[in-house]
Amino acid sequence: MAALLRTTFGFGDAVVGMPLLTLLPVGLHTDISLLGLCGLTVAALAVATGWRHADRRSLARLLAAAAVGIPVGLALVRLAPAPVVIAILGGALFAYGVYGLAAPPDATAAAHHPAAEDHWAYLFGFLSGALGGAYNFNGAPVAVYGSLRGWAPQRFRGTLQAYFLASGLLIVAGQAIGGLWPSDLGTLYAACLPALAAATVLGTLLQRHLPAERFRRAVFVLILALAALMLAHAL
Repeated sequence: MAALLRTTFGFGDAVVGMPLLTLLPVGLHTDISLLGLCGLTVAALAVATGWRHADRRSLARLLAAAAVGIPVGLALVRLAPAPVVIAILGGALFAYGVYGLAAPPDATAAAHHPAAEDHWAYLFGFLSGALGGAYNFNGAPVAVYGSLRGWAPQRFRGTLQAYFLASGLLIVAGQAIGGLWPSDLGTLYAACLPALAAATVLGTLLQRHLPAERFRRAVFVLILALAALMLAHAL
């Protein structure tokens, strides 16, 4: 389910992946590490077909900032009170999701937002890296950035998947070096691979039949769902 959302919309795997994984008799660090590996795998499969549509200038700036944010996130997960950090982010995302669904399409176009200036990619990239290193929530900041830029669906998915591939490598490496990989991670990851492959094929077929306006609304719905998940987790 997580891979299907990621392939179809470019992000959103944490919306369903984290709460479902927490229902299993495995630890939180296993959930985080497994979802990170699975997300990296889906991104690699998606980039193989969609890399031509990526916004390369924005991608480079997002990645440069994420590289700085990831070590901050790895420290954050050990030092800062997670409920407070997640609640603040969840509240901000919820407000933005409500605004995006209520506003007409033209009101969320890049020309009407300060994030249309590409240097804002550094802020969103840093937030994505920090939240990805700490909680695997690296999708929300770049999804918000992409919606503010007013990217078409193909560019939105292509840029996000290329970003997730590169940043995912840094996050997974950081989690491994930071001692967050449990001993049974390899076995669990191998068991996920057939489902990841099937979901990637199905998601690729679905995205070809999704109109641009319906895609835009679906992105905001996913942002709202992610915000609700984060608030529930914090509470």
